Amino acid sequence: MAQKPSIPKGTRDFNPEQVAKRNYIFNTIRNAFETFGFQPIETPSFENSETLMGKYGDEGDRLIFKILNSGDYLSKANAEAYETKDSNKLTTSISEKALRYDLTVPFARYVVQHQNEIEFPFKRYQIQPVWRADRPQKGRFREFYQCDADVVGSGSLWQEVEFIQLYDKVFSKLNLEGVTIKINNRKILSGIAEVIGASDKLIDFTVALDKLDKIGEAKVKQEMLDKGIPQTGIDKLQPLFSISGDFESQIADLKTILSSSEEGQKGIAELEFINNAISELGLNTAKLQLDVTLARGLNYYTGAIFEVSAPESVKMGSIGGGGRYDDLTGIFGMPNMSGVGISFGLDRIYLVLEELVLFPETVSKNVEVLFINFGEKEALFSLKAIKQLRAQDVNAELYPDDAKMKKQMTYANRRNIPFVVLVGESEIGANHYTLKNMVSGSQEKVSLDTLISTIKKS
Repeated sequence: MAQKPSIPKGTRDFNPEQVAKRNYIFNTIRNAFETFGFQPIETPSFENSETLMGKYGDEGDRLIFKILNSGDYLSKANAEAYETKDSNKLTTSISEKALRYDLTVPFARYVVQHQNEIEFPFKRYQIQPVWRADRPQKGRFREFYQCDADVVGSGSLWQEVEFIQLYDKVFSKLNLEGVTIKINNRKILSGIAEVIGASDKLIDFTVALDKLDKIGEAKVKQEMLDKGIPQTGIDKLQPLFSISGDFESQIADLKTILSSSEEGQKGIAELEFINNAISELGLNTAKLQLDVTLARGLNYYTGAIFEVSAPESVKMGSIGGGGRYDDLTGIFGMPNMSGVGISFGLDRIYLVLEELVLFPETVSKNVEVLFINFGEKEALFSLKAIKQLRAQDVNAELYPDDAKMKKQMTYANRRNIPFVVLVGESEIGANHYTLKNMVSGSQEKVSLDTLISTIKKS
C-alpha cells in the first residue's frame, strides 16, 4: 500500500478560502504600496550563495537553505573538508546557490546590477516568498511571504515618516486596531555600546539585546558576559532595562545616558525628528512607541529600526519590521547609496486577522449561480446565458455532467452557491429560466435580464 504523501515541516497547503483571504491581504498591501508611489519588481527565488552569505550575521547564515550543485556534486567536493567533516568548507564546495532568506539583500543586488536603468531615488515594492531553515512554531514557518517596500538613493528622514504612515494605512484598511509600531535607532545602540566599553562587540551586544522580550533580562546579561562584554559595562546598562514612559520622557532619559556619545546623540536627534513629524501628521489606528532595547540583530541596519507588534490581545510575534541600511549596496561594490525599507509579515497578519475575526464575509467571492445540467441541448442553452452573466462580472458555473439532480443540488449546497438555475425543455421553448434561491428555497421563472439583475442585486 502506497504511503500517504506529506509536505515538509514548516510549509503549508492552502485551500480556496485561505487563498482568497491571503489575496485580500496581498491586495490591501499592494494598493497601499502603489498609493505611496512604490513600483513592483521581482527577483529569483534563489541567488548565488555569495550574494546571501555573510549579510545576516552568524545566526542568519545558519538559517539559509543551501541548494546542492546539480549532477555528481560530491566529485567536486573539497576532499579535506569531506574527510575532516568540516561542514562549512564542504558546503561551499558542493553548493553554489541558496534560497533567498529575505527580499532586502536580493533587492540590494538588483540595485547594483541594474543601477544604470534605475531612476533614483528608487521606490520599489516586492511581494514574494522567502525561506528560512528555522524551527517551525506558531506564526513561524520555513516558507512564507514577505511584502517589502524600500527606497534607495535618499538619506531623508521623511522616508521613515512615510513608512510609519504606510504601516498605519495598511492596518487601518485591514481594520486591525491596537497595532504598535516600535522604533529605535542603530546609532543609539552604537552609542550605548560605546558608553559600556563594548564598541568592538556591537553585533554581539545587539544580538543579545534583541532577545530581551524572549529570554528576559538575566539571560540577556549572561549572553553578553559569554560574548566577552565586561560585567562593569553590563552594570552600566541597568538604566536601559528600566527605561519607560512616553516617547518624550524616554528621549530625555537617553540624552542623559548617552551624554558622552556623539553617535548616540545623532540617533536621538533622528528619533526626535520622526516623532515630531508623526505627532503633527497623526496616525489612524497604529501607535508609535520608542523601544530602546529593539535591536533586530541583522548586520545591515545603520539608522532607524522598526518592528510592528500585533494587538496585545493576540499572542503573536512581530508582524512587520525594517529600518535604514546606509551601507547595504556597498557590499556589492556600490558605496554611498542610502536605503530604508519595511516588510509586512503576511502569514502572521493572516493569523491575527483570523483570530480576531476581521476578514470580511465577502472576501471569498464564491460562485454565485450554478446551472443544473440536464443534457447536451440544455447545457448549450445554459452556457449562452452563462456567457452573458460572466460578461456582467457574475461568477457563474455549469455543472459539467448530466448527473442525477440530487447530486448536483448537493454540490451547490456544499459549495454554498446561493442560486441554482434549472433549464429543461419547457424553459428552452419559452426562452426563460427557473431560478431557485438556495437560501430561502423559493423559485420562479424569469427572463435572462431578470436573472442577471436578480443575482447582481443579491
